[in-house]
Amino acid sequence: MSEVAVLVIERGGQAERFEVAFEAGQSVLDGLRLIRATVDPGLAFRYSCLNANACKECMMVLDGKVIYACTARLEAREMRLGPLPNKALVRDLVTAIAPPDERL
Repeated sequence: MSEVAVLVIERGGQAERFEVAFEAGQSVLDGLRLIRATVDPGLAFRYSCLNANACKECMMVLDGKVIYACTARLEAREMRLGPLPNKALVRDLVTAIAPPDERL
């Protein structure tokens, strides 16, 4: 039997549980993209990768710590994801990250 990573995602005041096939070396962002591609196309999260950790758009909370989803490694266990604290929530894991006066 293959290993799975369980991503518990806080959305809309509730936690939703998703299982994804675990493969060593995957990032949390890889897991989120797999969920959106195969299970829930409405899952909202932000990323704009050209090179790992270059854009800083995929910041979120993993098990209580702020991380970049593109560099945090997916693990074969339950991992809890949530939006950034103290930021305006846009939807799911997306928060307003730029100060209001810097937005276009």
